[in-house]
Amino acid sequence: MKKFPCALMILLLAFPAFAQELSGTLPDPLVFNNGGKVKSAGEWKQRRKEILQILTTQMYGTSPGRPEKMRFDVFDTDKNALNGKATRKQITVHMQEKGKEASFDLLMYIPNKAKQPVPAIIGLNFLGNHAIHNDPGIKLTNVWVESSKMFPCAVNGKATEACRGKNAAQWPLDSMMDAGFALVTLYREEIASDRKEEMFQTGVHTLFPELQNREDNFSTMAAWAWALSRGMDYLETDKDIDAKNVAVFGFSRLGKAALWAGATDERFAMVLSNESGAGGGKQFRRGTGENIRRLCTVFPHWFAKSFSRYMDKDQQLPFDQHFVLALIAPRPVYLATAQGDVNSDPEGEFETAKASDAVYKFLGTKGFPGTVFPALNQSVYAQVGFHIRPGGHDVTNFDWIQFLNFSNLHLQH
Repeated sequence: MKKFPCALMILLLAFPAFAQELSGTLPDPLVFNNGGKVKSAGEWKQRRKEILQILTTQMYGTSPGRPEKMRFDVFDTDKNALNGKATRKQITVHMQEKGKEASFDLLMYIPNKAKQPVPAIIGLNFLGNHAIHNDPGIKLTNVWVESSKMFPCAVNGKATEACRGKNAAQWPLDSMMDAGFALVTLYREEIASDRKEEMFQTGVHTLFPELQNREDNFSTMAAWAWALSRGMDYLETDKDIDAKNVAVFGFSRLGKAALWAGATDERFAMVLSNESGAGGGKQFRRGTGENIRRLCTVFPHWFAKSFSRYMDKDQQLPFDQHFVLALIAPRPVYLATAQGDVNSDPEGEFETAKASDAVYKFLGTKGFPGTVFPALNQSVYAQVGFHIRPGGHDVTNFDWIQFLNFSNLHLQH
């Protein structure tokens, strides 16, 4: 008989439906932990709570609620940004919890020609708000910024004027403004450090130190998702934004965070995930691409401590990433990938989209129409979308064309 670690055996005993993995079948989100089948929308609400608990305790970790005190300081408004095409706003989100303080900045561009309030796309960025466009009015971040061969602009971890617009190719602002969508972005390092040597010691983690001494700790992935929700808190106060029509976007590790934000905060009307791979869109149990051992050793801060119990057990998980999409359902979600991004396992992301179809259809949507892996540059979507394009790990204009088309279909203008 196969032997299991004690913690996993306890989990299987506590949740009998988890034993599905013993047969090698993909766990069914429409089956309760006790083995019963979900038969109604009311029962789905209960099952959704079970799935949220599973993923929170076993993978992403526990997140706090809204901070005790929060205020928004709109410190910049320029109605003639992008050569008159947009209004730029910059907002500092101030948070207090039990006497501790933290803050981060939001950068917004709102299309001037669109009828307000406008729908919006919010997403985390990799290099700082200043890096998404060369607009000299964008505030340079004062926290650590990486310098690499691809983005050699920071000096001793500090942003310089040379950093402006370094990541602009991944953020086609003109196209977004022309399509009538506001863009809202925030910098990952202002939220939580992505460096192992500083994990859980900066940003919003300083507000909740009590959430670290536990197996389901407040992970960095959970912190990034939590900050996107705090961004949504602000958007609900801004009369220029239609807060009922806000999509959350992310690329790579930040695409993982976008999916978890959409899963945990139902205020997000839609999720756009670009090459999120392991811990995002791809199935672990395929055993292809980046695996759980690498996630938990190279990036130990990304997910909760409890997730490490599944190292070398990718194909035995009692859940998989279609459970995350089930939490997002029936709201639309799009998974994009690239041919050369083998670590993200493009076929695995497609299989996750397929596996989500049952829940989406159960909830009355058209689900995912894809049955056969599509050709390059062919977008397949209904309520769930997918495409694979040529090239590697990046966000391209082709990706954004699909995202904006999907957004036009599902978000109200």
